[in-house]
Amino acid sequence: MNKQREQGIIAISTLGLGLLIGIGALTLGSFLDLIEHVFLSFEENALYPAAIFISPVHRLISLVLGGGIATILWWYSSVHFKPVVGISDGVAGKRMPIPATLVDVFTQIFYVATGAPVGREVAPRQLGALIAQTWIDGLKKFRHIQVSEDDRQLLIASAAGAGFAGIYIAPITGMLFCVEILLKKVTKRTVVVSLTMSTVAMLMGSLLRGFGPYYLVGRTKFTVASLPVVIILAPLCGITGAYFRQAFQWAGRTRATKQRILWQLPVISLVTGLIAMYFPQIMGNGRALAEAAFHSQTSAMTSLLLVGAVAKAFVTVFTLKSGASGGTLTPSISLGAVLGMLVGFIASLFIPGIQIWQYAVIGAASLLATSQQAPLMALFMVFEVCHLNYSAFLPLGVGISLALATGNFVLKRTRPVTSK
Repeated sequence: MNKQREQGIIAISTLGLGLLIGIGALTLGSFLDLIEHVFLSFEENALYPAAIFISPVHRLISLVLGGGIATILWWYSSVHFKPVVGISDGVAGKRMPIPATLVDVFTQIFYVATGAPVGREVAPRQLGALIAQTWIDGLKKFRHIQVSEDDRQLLIASAAGAGFAGIYIAPITGMLFCVEILLKKVTKRTVVVSLTMSTVAMLMGSLLRGFGPYYLVGRTKFTVASLPVVIILAPLCGITGAYFRQAFQWAGRTRATKQRILWQLPVISLVTGLIAMYFPQIMGNGRALAEAAFHSQTSAMTSLLLVGAVAKAFVTVFTLKSGASGGTLTPSISLGAVLGMLVGFIASLFIPGIQIWQYAVIGAASLLATSQQAPLMALFMVFEVCHLNYSAFLPLGVGISLALATGNFVLKRTRPVTSK
């Protein structure tokens, strides 16, 4: 295949996949809205991210019933279908089985929509990667076009990032997920293909979600005066992010399968439901908890959210261990936001007039960077989902750098104990 034809195929594939993945994002977004309406009589948005206007018993029933249905679906899939192949393995060359992947994708969205405390960002990335795999198969079968191994990896990794971009309206984050986490290779080609695909998917996804921020935060500018507090906050986020990373990696290694799902997932769904009766912000992917942290101003709310964050970390990890699939990006943001809010609130007692929400945002980015080991993706994700202005670059950059350095030190020191 000559170089010009190869470039043409990649260009057409980039645009075609971006369009298809955007349609996939619209489908998943609509499915999420439908399940939230049916189970919680609720439509999630940035202003009302938690189902606080329904009765506590209603929240409990939603989680128990949703957990029961998700249990059956994941159990059936684990018994009757081939094992689900992760995105990284799909990029590396393993085949993603279509039936098992589709069941996993839609069950994740269903379960989170009923209130499950895990992230929903894995599902659109899986769907994107599966669409790309099917596209590449179609090129070979119907057009007798065999893409190179490098291009196959690039298209699948870009498609995974585009899935995220289509849901969260965050194309730079989608591109960085591709080049920083999956490919670990930054070239003009990888950036152009992944960013273009993510942008097209984002434009399609915006037909449902619009271009508003995913999180509502303040609009005052960040200043250099925030750095002394950031220097205290960032290592705390690094340590917490490192231990949260180890916790969800442990959950992944010991994840329940087959018969064990049948009792473990219903139990953790019940536990989450009981907590949600009194603290509804524990439900969902962490958006509600983070939003509460961004707007907290009182000691009573600070104490409540701190307890809620500990509970959120617990149920997220044990939901993943109990056999559920789901993400940890938005739960990481919620935990970091609460930690940043706590430090900001304490600082406000000694430094009147500081903006507590800014430290919640810095904490969110810092803990996310450590838990995912992806500083650039964390930085730009928080920028895109919060619609921050340029003044946030310095404090977020400093916070992420210090948090990552501290977190990596913790991970290196504890790895011999925690890894098999």
